[in-house]
Amino acid sequence: MEWWKAAILGAVQGLTEFLPVSSSGHLLLFERLLGAEGGGLFLGVMLHAGTLLAVLAVYARRLAHMALRARKQLWYLLLATIPAALVGVLLGDLVDRVFYGGEWLWAAFLLTALILLLADLRMRAGGPARPLNARRALAVGAAQALAVLPGLSRSGVTLAAGVFCGLSREDAADFSFLLSLPVIGGAFLLELLSALTARGAVVAISWQSLAVGTLCAAACGLLSVRLMLRCMKGARLWPFALYLAALSAALLLLRLLF
Repeated sequence: MEWWKAAILGAVQGLTEFLPVSSSGHLLLFERLLGAEGGGLFLGVMLHAGTLLAVLAVYARRLAHMALRARKQLWYLLLATIPAALVGVLLGDLVDRVFYGGEWLWAAFLLTALILLLADLRMRAGGPARPLNARRALAVGAAQALAVLPGLSRSGVTLAAGVFCGLSREDAADFSFLLSLPVIGGAFLLELLSALTARGAVVAISWQSLAVGTLCAAACGLLSVRLMLRCMKGARLWPFALYLAALSAALLLLRLLF
């Protein structure tokens, strides 16, 4: 794969992993546009490594504080990770078979848009903020499990679930991004195992393309985390909802015409 294709895929992965627009759906679209379906097993590994570095850079101090003085928060993260892990193990292959090819991306994008619009309205309505507890953490984790569907944004549904549970905008954003750590870390380990066991996967792409893709994923991931935190403080999710609604309409129109 050419280095510039890896750079584009890295930028797409980094931006859409944390913006509420679905990284899986956008990667599928851009791989088709670039003629790079699959992107290479080991490239997928390194793109996830880049986004993992981005969120660790933002939340390193918070994680250290949680490990030393707020271990209950770590328990909430573990609890919230369980639903997605179970769905991934039990239904991952079924979802891949049913949604392979991206025929239903338009519907998943539209559903994400509706969820974001409702969350935006809920934030604007205001009300007293509630603290994170085990029940609310599990509810956010259950929402995250739905994001196994390609095109349904993980960050979008977890942000919205936090808002619907009554968390403050800042707490909902922080928990969503912290919750991405075990998800992205798990995906990284699984893809690394697949790449190392697949013949020729590691050498199928040059180290230059790997380096460029990883750096782009990390840089754009860092940018998207900070942008999303600012959007949550300003209670602005509607631009993402409009973007996804327009993208959904375009994909549906293309499907009907061709």
